[in-house]
Order: sequence, then C-alpha cells, then structure tokens
Amino acid sequence: MVSWKGIYFILFLFAGSFFGSIFMLGPILPLMFINLSWYRWISSRLVAMWLTLPVALLETMFGVKVVITGDAFVPGERSVIIMNHRTRVDWMFLWNCLMRYSYLRLEKICLKSSLKSVPGFGWAMQVAAFIFIHRKWKDDKSHFEDMVDYFCAIHEPLQLLIFPEGTDLTENNKARSNDFAEKNGLQKYEYVLHPRTTGFTFVVDRLRERRNLDAVHDITVAYPYNIPQTEKHLLLGDFPKEIHFHVHRYPVDTLPTSKEDLQLWCHKRWEEKEERLRSFYQGEKNFHFTGQSTVPPCKSELRVLVVKLLSILYWALFCSAMCLLIYLYSPVRWYFIISIVFFVLQERIFGGLEIIELACYRFLHKHPHLNSKKNE
Repeated sequence: MVSWKGIYFILFLFAGSFFGSIFMLGPILPLMFINLSWYRWISSRLVAMWLTLPVALLETMFGVKVVITGDAFVPGERSVIIMNHRTRVDWMFLWNCLMRYSYLRLEKICLKSSLKSVPGFGWAMQVAAFIFIHRKWKDDKSHFEDMVDYFCAIHEPLQLLIFPEGTDLTENNKARSNDFAEKNGLQKYEYVLHPRTTGFTFVVDRLRERRNLDAVHDITVAYPYNIPQTEKHLLLGDFPKEIHFHVHRYPVDTLPTSKEDLQLWCHKRWEEKEERLRSFYQGEKNFHFTGQSTVPPCKSELRVLVVKLLSILYWALFCSAMCLLIYLYSPVRWYFIISIVFFVLQERIFGGLEIIELACYRFLHKHPHLNSKKNE
C-alpha cells in the first residue's frame, strides 16, 4: 500500500526540482550564451542546493542512518567514483555520503538517457551537465568524449560517478551476468554483477591524459536490513533503515597505465566487492571486519544538521511561494507555461541543455568539435 511518507517524499522532491528548474535555473540559462564559466559556477551550486533536500528528508524525517568506513575523501579533489549498483536509487543515497565528505556541487553522474526527459528531475540534471548514456558504447563514446573534454577544457573539477555494472542487481540481471560468466569461464557472483569496463577505462584514461584526475574512489554500498530496490519501494515508504558505504581511495599514480591492465584492475575490484559483501551479509552486517574504522567527516555533524534543516525550510517556503505567485500574477503564469514548453521542446529538438552547452562552448571558442585534434 502507498505510504503517506512515500508520497510526501516523492512529491516534495518533485516540487523542488520542478519549481527550482523553472524559477531558479531558468533565469540563468541565457548566461550560457554569454559566459560559460559563470553559468557553470552558478548552476552547479544551485543544483547542489536541491541535492541536499533528499539527504535532509531521508535522515531528518525518515530516520535513515548512514555509516561510512574505509578511506577518507580529500575535499574538492577530482575523482572517478565507481560503485556497485545494488538498487536503482543508489546514486541518490550516495549524496548522504558526499554531503559530509566532499562537495555536492562537484558530482556528475552517468545515467541512462531516458531520465533526462523526466520533468523537473531531468531538467535539473541537464543543467547540471550529467552524462546521459544509452548503455551501448558505439552510441555513447562520442558523447563521453565531448563531455569529458569539455569539463577538462573549462577546468571544471568533478567527481564523476560511474556504475560499471550498467544496471541494478536483480534476479534477472544476476542470471544474465552469470550466463556471461559461464560462457567466458569467469566466476559467478551472488552480490554483484560483472562490470563493463570499457566506459570506465576510457574516462580514467581521458581525464588522466588531460591532467584532470587525482584519484579513483571505489565505493561498496550495502543495506543491512531492508533494500529499496526501485523508486516504487520509496513510494511505498520502504526507506532503508541503514546505508553502509565502504570507501577505497586509489591515487591516480597507483593506477595501471595501460587500458588492458586497467580493465583487469576494475575486475579485481569487483572480485573484492563480492567477497566483501558476502562477509557483510553473512556476518554482522557491517564493514568493521575490514579492519578500517568509521571515517571522520570533513564537516561536523552540527554543520550537516544545520544544512539539512535549512534545506527543508528553504524548499518548503520556496515551493509554496512559487505556487502563490503563479496563482496571483498573470505574468508569472505566462513565464511558468513558456518555461515548461521550452524545457520540453529543447530536449526534443536539440537533445538537452547539456548538448546546447557544448554547442555554445564550440561557438564561443571557435571549436567545431572538441575532438578536432584527435580527428586530425
């Protein structure tokens, strides 16, 4: 049965992303055509304001406990984050970790392309310049090149989250993964899927080549009690009681230099995840057996609590105020309608705001293609 908590959570997040896209992100879009550096600086921080909202709701209102063990993050460093994909919403739960140990404004996520069409959420992700993929390398390679090269060209520090498994862990996906393992003489997994390493090795090589990478963070996520597999579980009020993250940080100079060795390195990390998660779920359901204690956050819990409370207060007042303005003033209603039409049409015609942003960069810097040097 649908839970009031689940409805409240989904509606609050949707309202924040919907009104935030229109009334906070919409007015800064013209800046894209004038000064991309300022546009990216402002938009990253505005989107990060919204990213604090699910963290605040999960922890403050629904009592979700987050435990982080392993290596510490270096605040502000440029990294690639690889994580097992236990549920369809792991990427959102990771914000609870990054809010304490890094900066949410730095995060970029590789997500399936269908998500960019979701009103509110998808619009904000386009403005944030998340990397949308079709999960077919022949279709995704060029877009990966363009986005990664663009971030390097504008000196944008980023922490790019990649799920090498490509999809979440379900019985059907596990069966397909094990069929692949059997055909290729590989170990069958119970707690993870076999990773696809092509995208990971490409991104690491590209960022390393452009001197825009400090480390790779290998994160293992586990849910000791209940596992909300999909968004539907959240709608039903099935929020995780605890989320455990175990972090391994690998400085860039410790990574293999060849693509083949980097692929083997990634496969080795997944073998370790399988053993780590087996010990987690068959043992005391924590990562203390690794011998690495809880990581002290770079931000105090008092500071995090203040940010969470301010986030809930701000977004509640903001959404209410926008509804009131739409109701009272005709010009606001017209702006609201025109903005919705714009967000929908630009995605269908041009492919998304991140594509328009790339085109603006090429025009302003007279680059017909970001990979022109490579093509020559």
